Amino acid sequence: MEITQLLGYLGALIIGIVLGLIGGGGSILTVPVLVYLLAVNPVVATAYSLFVVGVSSLVGALKNIKKGLVDFKTAIVFSIPAFIAVYVTRKYLVPALPDELFTIGGFLVTKDIGIMVFFALIMLLASYSMIWGSCKNCDDDTAEIQYNYPMIILEGLVVGVLTGIVGAGGGFLIIPALVMLAKLPMKKAVATSLLIIAVKSLIGFLGDVQNLDIEWAFLLRFTALSVIGIFIGVWLNKFIEGSKLKKGFGWFVVAMAVYILWKELG
Repeated sequence: MEITQLLGYLGALIIGIVLGLIGGGGSILTVPVLVYLLAVNPVVATAYSLFVVGVSSLVGALKNIKKGLVDFKTAIVFSIPAFIAVYVTRKYLVPALPDELFTIGGFLVTKDIGIMVFFALIMLLASYSMIWGSCKNCDDDTAEIQYNYPMIILEGLVVGVLTGIVGAGGGFLIIPALVMLAKLPMKKAVATSLLIIAVKSLIGFLGDVQNLDIEWAFLLRFTALSVIGIFIGVWLNKFIEGSKLKKGFGWFVVAMAVYILWKELG
């Protein structure tokens, strides 16, 4: 096995750890690992990412449900519009995108490059609120939860479409929404995010099964390593403060976004 393949499978383990630790960001790693280390086509990689992140997040969500950390009311309000949006996007919008999008100064922007660059830009936007946004109840597990229903539903629709385009579970978008719109403490936001990501990602993947040839042996191997990682991440979560988790997560997203932009455009 080549060194890049070994690093790719190590990446699968890290994806699970990141998901368990911060309730998102696993998909931010999954697509680059599949594309750059395991030579998977970007469109196929976004589909595989939905499955890997969906299964891994489901395992983490079940563990967090046992701990009483999941806020089901918020999850349901957020999830229904997100489910619809992600399925429609994967089933109809992504297959309809042309292979060659446009040309800028002689540089051809293909569908594959466009997806990765769009992915990176969304990551940079999401990171801003996590690093510089206020979070008074990040560490207060007794804070009163508030429900801004219209905004939570709108955010669900937007995250669903973005998730469908870039194959990301959307934790890097869901967590800021749960913290700012539902006023969830950071650790409850992480736990609730995992449940939303799990169901939304797997529904999105169903839209791909009908359009792509899935290499199941490889996909299940990769996913198994991520599931092992998520057990490690959920355990580590007990030892880290929510406010530190939030800023660390934001800077992690920035680093990954810069790397993707450099790789695609540099």
